Amino acid sequence: MDSERAEYLVERYADLLVRIGRTWLGDWDDAQDVCQTVLIKLLEHPREFPDQGQERAWVVRLAVNQCKNWKKSAWVRRRAPLEEGLSLSAEAPEPEDGSLLERVQALPPKYRAVIHLYYWEGYDQGEIGEVLHISRTAVQTRMARARAMLRKELSDDEQLLAHDGTGSNE
Repeated sequence: MDSERAEYLVERYADLLVRIGRTWLGDWDDAQDVCQTVLIKLLEHPREFPDQGQERAWVVRLAVNQCKNWKKSAWVRRRAPLEEGLSLSAEAPEPEDGSLLERVQALPPKYRAVIHLYYWEGYDQGEIGEVLHISRTAVQTRMARARAMLRKELSDDEQLLAHDGTGSNE
């Protein structure tokens, strides 16, 4: 393998691959495994592209496909979270509630993917359609539904704060 090519791929795409993996899989360790797998595939089967935009779209497509394969694998389907197997004597602290990223991660995968590609990766709706192999209309529909879900979650939180006495109307 060409070390210069490996260095180029890691510098250019490692962060992107980990972010996509984290978005699709919800776990940093799995995301890093997906990143490594995609980088190895890119090194073992190099392709030439007329411009960097097409190369980036290809890398994103490989990452999404690898995430889908990862989720279908027997290893992932049969494993259980570590917390289920442990008897903890002390309660673990809860993650910070209410973060937008946490809300996006809780969306169903097809909605989470379009939101991630649009807001975090900067793709336009046409490019997202090409990457996910869906129509531009489907991208628009998924984005609208995802935004509506997020809006509902955020408004529910505001109502809860107003009703439990921690809101500003005290």
